[in-house]
Amino acid sequence: MSTASRLISGSAASWMRIGITMLSQIALVPLYLNYWSVETYGVWLAIQALVAIMTMMDLGHQTFLGYEFLKFGKDKTSELSQYLWSGASVGLAIGALQILVIVGFIYTGALPYLLGISELEEIALIETAGLVLLLQGIVWLIASSTGGLFVRALEPFGYFPRMAWWGVFTTLVVNLAPALALTIGAGLLETGVVTAVSTILINIPLYIDMFRLMRKERINFTTPSFRIGYKNFIRSTAIAGKLLLENARQQGVRLVLAPLSGAAGLAAFSTMRTGSNVALQGLNTITNPLMPDLMRFLHARDQIRSEAAFGTVWIVVVALMAPAVVVLQVFIGPLFSLWTQGRIPFDPSLFAILSLTVLVYAVAQPAMAVVLGNNLIKPQLILSVLAAVTVIGGIIFLVPLIGILGAGVALLAAELVASAGYTYWATGWLRKNTLYWPIRSFVIASSSVIVAGASMWCMILLPELKWVTFTITMVLLVWNLWRYWQVLPLVVTQHARHILNKVPGFKKLFFV
Repeated sequence: MSTASRLISGSAASWMRIGITMLSQIALVPLYLNYWSVETYGVWLAIQALVAIMTMMDLGHQTFLGYEFLKFGKDKTSELSQYLWSGASVGLAIGALQILVIVGFIYTGALPYLLGISELEEIALIETAGLVLLLQGIVWLIASSTGGLFVRALEPFGYFPRMAWWGVFTTLVVNLAPALALTIGAGLLETGVVTAVSTILINIPLYIDMFRLMRKERINFTTPSFRIGYKNFIRSTAIAGKLLLENARQQGVRLVLAPLSGAAGLAAFSTMRTGSNVALQGLNTITNPLMPDLMRFLHARDQIRSEAAFGTVWIVVVALMAPAVVVLQVFIGPLFSLWTQGRIPFDPSLFAILSLTVLVYAVAQPAMAVVLGNNLIKPQLILSVLAAVTVIGGIIFLVPLIGILGAGVALLAAELVASAGYTYWATGWLRKNTLYWPIRSFVIASSSVIVAGASMWCMILLPELKWVTFTITMVLLVWNLWRYWQVLPLVVTQHARHILNKVPGFKKLFFV
């Protein structure tokens, strides 16, 4: 398979996997709420969050070794094998340690607190949750502690697309399993068992395929070296720490929120956040493919094309995302009640804050691309720490005062801190490299976020003027889009005109 074919196949698999995840998030919520209580659903979410946090150390170790494997490439299979099997022994040790930690949670009585369960009233639920969590730990040990390393070891040999398609198939099975279990009336334990068994079964043919490919590429078994394994594990802890900090705004929120709001509060918050999560994943399908081109433009010191890459993201914010969140704020209430079958009350203030969080994140994407793409490690660590402290500290302080709305406020504050920091460091890097931050375009894009945010709050505070506010907002956003069009680089507007002129009848309606 040629390089171009591998790139196309790998990208298609990544998009397919994101699509399955997005559809699953939307489709599974009504199923869970139809067959389970809100509290049981919240416990299920808390279990997933706890597992995600616990596996960060293992994922950091796998990520570090993945980069080492790429350095070895195809020509140093003996060194790659030594690192692989030394790392596999460490991975198994980490997986076993995770199981011991889970057992400790169960027998010390810490589990109810972590999952937001009332210890006095829900003894049966606590026992069931402990078993499901233990199952998840065992499945990780079997399927992922070494499996993730084998996948990464094959990537230097051109098997990334193949492994990516296995990932699509695995994602599909893992999301279908609980859905099928729910439709036959399975409870928390039964659903956990079905999901665990399905995950192990789908990994059997994957392991067979990986071992066959490893044998073909002469990645042979090598006696693990404790020295190499330990050295690489220590070196990987920085990556694990970074992953943990970055995850604080995702699974970390759930883990901190559960003890403060209870399982039902966690379920309500996570369900309200589903829309913003889907929007973020959709945004990543636009920004991730842009990264290689953007880095090429930056390294070539090409200001015009760099701005064009920035503009591709910002025009999505100005033309689509900002108007979309305002439209959603108007119509989402009844749709949310229908989607959740009235089991979770709609909170317009929380929804507005979560929508604003997505917009702030989207506007900061070009700055993040500059910092991440140029491997500016120190700013990344500083901003990850600041954002994590802001969100966790904010939740601990605000949730007891204003409920789960406080978690939304903490998330928005963390996103603002991170966005400001990324913009500051991106501007500095551009200046040092004879480029400049497109301040005018950035201000106009940010204006759309401000207009959308002000509009949503006006509709919440003055519901009787909702349609007046909506109309004025749409006019302002269209005007801001026109302003943004005027400052776009010529290469972008010419390309857009070329595409629009191919639309049947467009020339007759507009002069472009």
